[in-house]
Amino acid sequence: MPSHPSADPATAPPPHLAPAHWTAAGRTLLARTVAEMAYEEMVIPVPDGPPGRWRIALPQGVSYSFEAHRGTFGAWRVRPETLLRRAGDRDQPATDPTRFVVDAADVLGLSRSVVADLVRDLTATHAADARLHARAIPAGALADLSHEDLEAHQTGHPCMFVNKGRLGFSSADTARYTPEAAGDFRLVWIAVTPELGRFTAVPGLDRSALLADELDPVTRAAFAERIRDRGGDPEAYVWLPVHPFQWDEVVLPLFAAQIAQGSLVYLGESVDRYRPLQSIRTLTNLDRPRRRNVKVPLMIRNTLVWRGLSQAQTTCAPRLTTWLRDLRDGDGFLRDECRVVMLGEVASVTVPHPTFEALPDAPYRYQELLGAIWREPVHGHLEPGERARTMAALLLEGSDGRAVVAELVARSGLGAREWLRAYVGALLPPLLHYLYRYGASFTPHGENVVLISDAAERPTRIALKDFGADVELLPFDLPEYARIPSEARDQLHRWPARDLAHSILSAICAGHFRFLTDIAQRHLGVPEREFWSLVREPIEAYHRRFPELSDRFTWFDLLGPEFGRVALNREQLLGGGFHDRAERDAEFDVMYGTVLNPLHAARTDGD
Repeated sequence: MPSHPSADPATAPPPHLAPAHWTAAGRTLLARTVAEMAYEEMVIPVPDGPPGRWRIALPQGVSYSFEAHRGTFGAWRVRPETLLRRAGDRDQPATDPTRFVVDAADVLGLSRSVVADLVRDLTATHAADARLHARAIPAGALADLSHEDLEAHQTGHPCMFVNKGRLGFSSADTARYTPEAAGDFRLVWIAVTPELGRFTAVPGLDRSALLADELDPVTRAAFAERIRDRGGDPEAYVWLPVHPFQWDEVVLPLFAAQIAQGSLVYLGESVDRYRPLQSIRTLTNLDRPRRRNVKVPLMIRNTLVWRGLSQAQTTCAPRLTTWLRDLRDGDGFLRDECRVVMLGEVASVTVPHPTFEALPDAPYRYQELLGAIWREPVHGHLEPGERARTMAALLLEGSDGRAVVAELVARSGLGAREWLRAYVGALLPPLLHYLYRYGASFTPHGENVVLISDAAERPTRIALKDFGADVELLPFDLPEYARIPSEARDQLHRWPARDLAHSILSAICAGHFRFLTDIAQRHLGVPEREFWSLVREPIEAYHRRFPELSDRFTWFDLLGPEFGRVALNREQLLGGGFHDRAERDAEFDVMYGTVLNPLHAARTDGD
């Protein structure tokens, strides 16, 4: 009998591409795609027979039907198992999101090149979701995981249906460098001359102290010797880590001249192993979790943007950390009552490419090739018994169909409403205070807010991260801006108060609570209207607490009747070449229409 070669495990299809995982993930992704397109009014479902049944008519006699109910903001809650595709007079279960976008291309107004890009990104997202499906565990097991391990089960940005496209990653890269792969790898370390790289840090932290914290003495000595071998002085060079993907894809080919000339020296690999958090370019140290997280650029495109590191924002990060922390430390409300944690971006290195830097109109990705930011991990700020999870974890459901938030409520001993009241009471006051008192907004979406609970799983406070790149100010100067370092102030975006209000209304309410309200209703028995009353409580309490800021309450109008709808999927698909612009933030986050503000209609017990 002829023998057949066995499959090479390095090249064989991965287990998550089995039919069951692929179909289940596709059905869920299709439901999310339909729901978000309908929310942004890219498609308009119409009633189809029995109440709760809807249909989307498309060209060529194709239509999609499904069961769904509506939520606040006009949200769509599509039941994945009810999706059907009709062609002619034949209905079939619909599980293929790429087929849907091809069917809907003309209705969506997408060019063929955009459709091709969308199919590529959607297929990559589908594969990532299949990997998550294959690794799914019950809600109780999810609740038991560490902060780092739980990140490997997160499902990505809830508002964007193409949220794991990662253009630039190969299949092998995806299996090694993505959060859901739950793997590990070592960083490449390099050194650059001061003419090429710039180091910035918070007061009291210099290059030597940073390297002593992040590298053991033996490794530092070996790295220093490699610089001496090239005829350089180790103390004169700026050292920084590089993602192994970026080293191979960007640094070796595009910084070849600097390597040849000795202004960029390869030092070796880190001893410690790292794993990406949900932001994919932010890495946590698995071997020494109290060492700092490292944020490094990646030449991949994911959820709207190329994932490099802006030179201006990287340089500003330590200065903004100093300002925001000084505000917290000098403010009794933030420091003693909210006990908010600002996970400081304490040091950074920027390394512009000498040639691309001379081309200011080149696409922004060529200005963001090399650099690093060191951010404090949450572990060093936790008190005994405290647990930390990103806010996004509250949207997870386990393989047993149980929601993680239901598991946490059960463990806490509180009723569902008491737990939710504690949650929004921990979340909103510090964000409101930074916004109202100091005129500063962040982008506190689910991955940028870490919820800290006590030993009984009762929410007590929050930690904020990744704020350096997203701090925005009012278009006029407040007295509170006087202490912002001038180098940072000049780089910050300034927007009208109603735009800054989106840090609460869009990032939290429409971007997170829009999904959590559905979970709270299905798993906790808390109706949406009651949920919004709970959210309104700490806002009204803050207004009563600080009446001297009443003019500012009017500026931001958080309780107004409506606000602009942030349409991220529209921007991604119809943004007109956003990916190739010279400025990352030009015309970004465009609004499409308005949504009713559930906080306006909500009433609290005090009304």
